[in-house]
Amino acid sequence: MLRIRGTIGDLPVDLTLEMDDGDWAQLGAQLQTVKPSSAEPVAPAAAVNQDDTLWQSAQDLLRKAGQMSGLELADQLEGLAGSASAGKRLLVRLRHCAKVKVSSGGDTPLYSWVE
Repeated sequence: MLRIRGTIGDLPVDLTLEMDDGDWAQLGAQLQTVKPSSAEPVAPAAAVNQDDTLWQSAQDLLRKAGQMSGLELADQLEGLAGSASAGKRLLVRLRHCAKVKVSSGGDTPLYSWVE
């Protein structure tokens, strides 16, 4: 028997699953990992953090431009990141970056790269 208790949102959940030996064996078989044979060495994949790559690209974009309006920068970052929400996250991150100065530029803020 397996009991699961918790909440989904505000709703309490109390679930009991009855499993026989065959069910447990089937579950265990599904959880087994396939181990590579010793004849085939497996090289670890280099971990690439996509967020770090995007962040570096966003900084490079503004650094090369020197100064950009908030609207123009937001459009560029959206294209770079692939979505409006990811572009906005990069824009907020740039706003709080020590190497970026944000000043009032009328209707839209001006983002300037400073070193």
